[in-house]
Amino acid sequence: MSDSLKHECGLAFVRLKHDLSYYHKKYGTCLWGFQRLYLLMEKQHNRGQDGIGIGCCKLNMPLGQAYLFRERSAERDSLIKVMENRIKKYSKLERNGIIDPNSEDYAAQVKEHFKFGGEILLGHLRYGTSGAFGEGGCHPFIRRTNWPTKSLMVAGNFNMTNARDLNHHLINRGQHPVFASDTQTVLEEIGYHLDLAHDAIYRRERDKGTPGKEIPGIICEELDMNRIVEECGSIWDGGYTIGGVVGNGDAFVLRDPCGIRPCHYYEDEDVIAFASERAPLMTVFSCEAEKVSELPPGNVAVIKHHQNTSKFEFTIKPFCEPQEVHPCSFERIYFSRPNDPDIYRERKALGAAMLPQIIKSIDDDLANTVFSFVPNTAEIAYHGMMASLREFRRGQVRDILVDAQKKGTLDEALIDELIMRNWPRAEKIAHKDIKLRTFISQEKGRDQMVSHVYDISYGVVKKGDNLVVMDDSIVRGTTLRKSILKILARTNPKKIIIVSTAPQIRYPDCYGIDMSELGRFIAFQAVIRVLTKKNQQSLIHDVHKACLIELKKDDVDMVNAMKLLYEPVTADEISAEISKMVRPDDIEWTGEIEVIYQTIGNLHKAIPVHNGDWYFTGNYPTPGGNRVANQSLVSYLEGDTTRPYDMLL
Repeated sequence: MSDSLKHECGLAFVRLKHDLSYYHKKYGTCLWGFQRLYLLMEKQHNRGQDGIGIGCCKLNMPLGQAYLFRERSAERDSLIKVMENRIKKYSKLERNGIIDPNSEDYAAQVKEHFKFGGEILLGHLRYGTSGAFGEGGCHPFIRRTNWPTKSLMVAGNFNMTNARDLNHHLINRGQHPVFASDTQTVLEEIGYHLDLAHDAIYRRERDKGTPGKEIPGIICEELDMNRIVEECGSIWDGGYTIGGVVGNGDAFVLRDPCGIRPCHYYEDEDVIAFASERAPLMTVFSCEAEKVSELPPGNVAVIKHHQNTSKFEFTIKPFCEPQEVHPCSFERIYFSRPNDPDIYRERKALGAAMLPQIIKSIDDDLANTVFSFVPNTAEIAYHGMMASLREFRRGQVRDILVDAQKKGTLDEALIDELIMRNWPRAEKIAHKDIKLRTFISQEKGRDQMVSHVYDISYGVVKKGDNLVVMDDSIVRGTTLRKSILKILARTNPKKIIIVSTAPQIRYPDCYGIDMSELGRFIAFQAVIRVLTKKNQQSLIHDVHKACLIELKKDDVDMVNAMKLLYEPVTADEISAEISKMVRPDDIEWTGEIEVIYQTIGNLHKAIPVHNGDWYFTGNYPTPGGNRVANQSLVSYLEGDTTRPYDMLL
């Protein structure tokens, strides 16, 4: 994605099945669980670079000792820094003799003195879309009391579209919520129902005359996280994967009923682990794809801890009514790591699906066309495109050979010509200088400097060549206009064709991707320009009024009135306008630029399961999505630059 976007966060969760001494004997270290957490987070570092947080819950800690721990950081390279700092502190404990690996009490020493030497570990990588962007906005969020069964820690990959309603829900109870983010709202909602469940059991046992020292154990046994999540989930609207742990050791991971946000888990004799993506679990636990399961949408996984026996129960149950499932397609197009076998195949299929449009754009002139990609995340789709091009050319050659054989005109000259002529030419054209990008992001004159973020391979594109460059998706078009096209134009091709493996992004996202301000979407800008050129400005005014009317309705009755804006304009008209808009003003090159996009139909053929396409079609899976879409258009036309989901806090 040449236009860098902030997007979904990453979740990592590790629940050890045994005490720490087991892992010392089997793996030679009591930090095996902590190491797995680090690896799961490192293998998902693509999902969040605004900050990280780690949490730990230690089971069956003696009275007077802490059991919940957390560390967060929003510094640069925060994951490495936090983990290295933790290991340094552990090493210092060894050097000072506080922890002795040769001692019979080694496991107990680690658990007592090393903050993250516990059985339940929670990790989070943050890409912030709302709320505070410092350390205070990093997960996990924690709620401390002197009751383990009221203490709570949560982290997640989510965005609640009805955060304002959720806050008002808390206020109407008499609570005093802090309007910092929907994460705080989620924490308080779960905490509220946790308190109710705890207090009901406590009062019952107190009134029965049960000795006070015995009551905590009874509460621990009877606490029902399935029921608590059911109470909370009934009022949530959004895309979410949320992990949490109660101070008594009960842990849970849940996923939204539409399956918008991803969540996978792995279990063996040592561990139960969850992650936002499948491939990290496969890598960290050296397992095949079929050993990793997907947490079903609308389900909560609960690991119930029994204090008296130190045993546990692992269950997965629905917490809400089933809904039509719409997993986020952008996960497959761009966000998730491509070493997942299914994602790899899907990205190749996305590239291959562009073949007919590419052949049309270059007028079947493979002999005079160079194919490349930018940025690096588009490489796999590029390989899919090249495979389809080669197959297409082989088909052409075969047909010519068969025809020549029938006519008796087959000879060596024809064979040589077919092999040498019109064969797809693949080259690495653009190279990105990441260090330069980091430097200029802080400096004045950024627009002048940004054009040098990419460099080119000189002498590859010949006079009269077309240059086809594949991109994952084109959101704003800013990097194309200010950097990529300026660099590509220096190769002096006859024509530059930018190929987007994603369709035109027309609508805001409200489920975790930082993609909500319509004025930044080049497809939206293009449709406004096309309507203006057609003298249809009245339609824009009518859609504005329609959105205002919809915003007065309850969410369940609301429709996405913004769709009306696109009805009189074709996708080809929008693409043609975008092709004009991305052309840099300050280049002397006079060749043609064409931008072509994936079709919705081909998107779903390439990615058949992850069919969440609301940013392309405006078909939101939850009522809150329609509200965000309507509010986005109203905000744009009224000059309000506040992000729509921020307005809902």
